Amino acid sequence: MDMMKMFGKMKEIQSKIKNAQDQLGNIIAEGESGGGMVKAVANGKKQVLKIEIDKDIAKPEDVEMLQDLVVAAVNRALEAVEEKSKDFIQKETEGLLNIPGVDLNSLMKG
Repeated sequence: MDMMKMFGKMKEIQSKIKNAQDQLGNIIAEGESGGGMVKAVANGKKQVLKIEIDKDIAKPEDVEMLQDLVVAAVNRALEAVEEKSKDFIQKETEGLLNIPGVDLNSLMKG
């Protein structure tokens, strides 16, 4: 492969990776804790979009427990969206570059 074709292929790869990264915000996952009493929704850019808390546990005497449940729900949502994002990136970049030792997933952390 001549250098011009190689540079063209690299530009194509770069474009597809950027496109995939831009679409991560559209990947949504939910995590919950406390038997569904606390729910968190996050996107593929690891942004928490929404927290839902059941009114029954929103009492002043239960603040510490509630804080723990929120943390657990957010962490579960982030873990779930991370998995969905990895699957999406693999699908979007499949077959683009097959060079031993090059991990495209490490390039997707943007």
